[in-house]
Amino acid sequence: MTVSHEERPHEERHREERSRQEVHREERPRDPERERPPRRPALDARGAARRAAHHVAQLTGRDPEGVTSLEHREDGWAIGIEVVETHRIPDSTDILAEYRVELDDHGELVTYRRTERYPRGRAENRT
Repeated sequence: MTVSHEERPHEERHREERSRQEVHREERPRDPERERPPRRPALDARGAARRAAHHVAQLTGRDPEGVTSLEHREDGWAIGIEVVETHRIPDSTDILAEYRVELDDHGELVTYRRTERYPRGRAENRT
């Protein structure tokens, strides 16, 4: 007695299908680019900003005021961090600075530099 395709147990049909797929896969040439999952950074934007602020605080001894820019690049992150360099009274005349920090995808510091220094009261006029 022969058993039709529909009457065979589901598991047996599933095994045969997987076997056919494996044979088909072996016949195709391997393309490592297609097999590699899409590259995701180990660090998300929020984590990169926190790490950059931490690095600036450690290097300058000053608490960051905020993040002024954030850019994900192929090899990591570029972040602008603003700090108060000189406190004055009134605080609207504080001297601020922006630091540009580059991190790798794991949050390790690659580069760091102060890119700008300006009085708080004139910060919105910067270019």
